[in-house]
Amino acid sequence: MIGLRVGSGRPLPSILPSPPNSAAKTRVLALAFSPRNLCSRGRFSRSGAPTQAWKLGCYAHERSPFDVNNAKSEENQAEKLEPNLELNGLPVEKQQSTRILQKIVNVVSRFLHVEPWTVPWTAETILQVMLLWIASFWFVGSWTIPFIAHTAGISKETLTYRGQALYSLLTDIAEGLAGIAILHSCLSRYQPLPPNWFRFSLKGKWQLDVALGCLMFPLVNRLAQINLDLLPFPSPMTSNVEQSIMARDPIAMSLYAIVVSVCAPIWEEIMFRGFLLPSLTRYMPVWCAVGVSSLMFALAHFNVQRMLPLVFLGLVMGIVFTRSRNLLASMILHSLWNGFVFLDLMK
Repeated sequence: MIGLRVGSGRPLPSILPSPPNSAAKTRVLALAFSPRNLCSRGRFSRSGAPTQAWKLGCYAHERSPFDVNNAKSEENQAEKLEPNLELNGLPVEKQQSTRILQKIVNVVSRFLHVEPWTVPWTAETILQVMLLWIASFWFVGSWTIPFIAHTAGISKETLTYRGQALYSLLTDIAEGLAGIAILHSCLSRYQPLPPNWFRFSLKGKWQLDVALGCLMFPLVNRLAQINLDLLPFPSPMTSNVEQSIMARDPIAMSLYAIVVSVCAPIWEEIMFRGFLLPSLTRYMPVWCAVGVSSLMFALAHFNVQRMLPLVFLGLVMGIVFTRSRNLLASMILHSLWNGFVFLDLMK
């Protein structure tokens, strides 16, 4: 379990109880309190002095031989898998806020079932994949597809609503396939991947998490309005999607529905929840990785007027994915949100 803790040692007792004429028990005590065992438990340095250091990582609540007669042993056992923040050495005025922080971390940790992924690659690979993905997205959409269309004598501006919708669909598919090809190429040397990577499954209770995630949609809408009030920029030009909806062209609308409700959720979930979020758990707690990946998800849309709702939406989808370890769950939730927005535009 992931948490923030201060490891502090306790002084060795000056007298070790050793019943007379009991060589076996004496050997057991000597083994239990040997410097090697104490150092391995992380409570004392090899010099015998207690150590104290802040650590951020994965810890389970430890019990030493000194805890055998502890009156709170049952409570310690119950908290064994919770992030633990020891308050030894902290100023009194900071202990209350620290306890509140610990409770929040414990609640989030229990809710997320925070088990970090096994990540065989380093930050260099993470950065490489994300930069190449962004570059390919721009190169394919802004250069490759337009060049092919121009070579074929096709001008996007002269296309009908249906032609523009088909153009958008083909562009989105090409961008997604390029991203998956980059991901596969960068991770090929780590095959076979550890368990729970890029997992798709119909099994489990993830449907309930998706349903709860859908209840957050009104809050996402509210955050969108707040974002617009904070940044009242001039309204952008009407998009091709909105033009097709206003024209009420059923085929064009169906093609755009496939783009926003099928293609986009697949590519984005594979990249942000399937790759980025688990990869970050090599360097930070899971709950922190959910937040960072959500921020990156929002930034990747290049729209400051939608930052708040996109960050929150990323948090919701990240929590659903983390709890289920199933990309299908976050993809369906993402698809439902995009479909919800698309239907709202049709009103």
